[in-house]
Amino acid sequence: MFDRLTIRIFTLFLLTIAFFLMLVMLLPNFDSRNLTYLANKEKQSGNILAKQIEQELINVPKTSFRWWMRFIVVMDNYQKQEQSLFIVTPNKQIITANSNYIDIVKNFNEISQNIDDPAKKIYDSHEIIGPFLINYSNEKYQLYILQSASDIQSQFVNFIFDHPFLLLSLTMLVSSPFLLWLSWSIAKPAWRLKQAADQVAKGNLQEWPELEKIGPSEYKATGASFNHMLRELKRMQELQQQLFSDISHELRTPLTRLQLATSLLRRKQGESKEVERINNEALKLDAMISDLLSLARQQYDNNEIRELKQIDVLFKSVLDNAVFEAEQIGKRFSIGSNPSNKMILCHPIALCSALENVIRNAFRYSRNQIVINFVVHQQHLTITIDDDGPGVRDEELEQIFRPFYRTSQARDRQSGGAGLGLAIVFNSITRDNGMVKAEKSHLGGLRIVIVLPIYKN
Repeated sequence: MFDRLTIRIFTLFLLTIAFFLMLVMLLPNFDSRNLTYLANKEKQSGNILAKQIEQELINVPKTSFRWWMRFIVVMDNYQKQEQSLFIVTPNKQIITANSNYIDIVKNFNEISQNIDDPAKKIYDSHEIIGPFLINYSNEKYQLYILQSASDIQSQFVNFIFDHPFLLLSLTMLVSSPFLLWLSWSIAKPAWRLKQAADQVAKGNLQEWPELEKIGPSEYKATGASFNHMLRELKRMQELQQQLFSDISHELRTPLTRLQLATSLLRRKQGESKEVERINNEALKLDAMISDLLSLARQQYDNNEIRELKQIDVLFKSVLDNAVFEAEQIGKRFSIGSNPSNKMILCHPIALCSALENVIRNAFRYSRNQIVINFVVHQQHLTITIDDDGPGVRDEELEQIFRPFYRTSQARDRQSGGAGLGLAIVFNSITRDNGMVKAEKSHLGGLRIVIVLPIYKN
């Protein structure tokens, strides 16, 4: 039953409350300055001393001049070294040779007046014992004994007992490790579940068997459900991959026949606008199928390994190819700031393909100029690709990364693109914990901004 989270939290709460109540009730009893009652041996010694003094006082008539001075003489005869004797009369007068401690005797007399049950109490470095009965002149007098304390409590302990809030704070401090350990034992399964959820968010659908073994029964049941969800997600992913594969096969077969028929028609009847239109649409359909399968592989293929790559080495071939291609098509491609030698953790093939896709889009839609910049700032790499093409309307800047989205302006309309290129770029960047967005360029066209985290050793 203790395996249930509700019972565990409730038990923890009760134990904590009981612990503090016990401390509040019991700790003051450990203060050695508290009033304590005498053991039989101490009580017997005090009574013997009182009887001895009483026998001496028989010879002191109360009517004699300064009779109380005779009391002091008698007490001096019987008090030991480092001892002071005090006699309290029925009218609360105190007779003693040592007047320095009268306040202590007054205070103790107020809390201990039971002759049948004498007590003792510590005041700083002294302890006072009493009262013990002395019969004198048919009246009851009280004898108190002040002596050095045998068990002196440290000033620090006294200070703690004199300040209850400090005592409570120290108690909470001492109990904090125990409470933290209990809290961690409850929170640890939730933390493990969060780790698993983070991995799933990154596309890792492996099961976590330990989630079904740690923590209370509620966490174990949640772990079992979580693993069941992962199995179902993986099964659905495999079914979707199979569906894409089947669609590709089923579409490519009639597409191949269409392209073959077009070639035969061109051979028999020669070139015509109708044949050229059929061939162009067939090529577009083939490219769309390729892009769709590429997007599906990126979204559902978890077997590609992330690698540590130096930025300038990683993108060197992409930039070299872009420079060469720009020369061939008569456009100006410039690198404003070169890549640094920092390291990033990425899927290198997919990331290079994404950057190449963005550059090729810029080539396709630009008029004359394309500019790329690499800037490292606060552990992030920012890549910007600007072109001087027609650009995209402000309200569509956030939409162009959606699959099959085609802008209302000339970019996709003129090229006949299917709207999958930037969706593939978006998926590749986010797989590497990056971010990609579109903005207005200072060249007048479109700016694509790619932000990737720099690897920390």
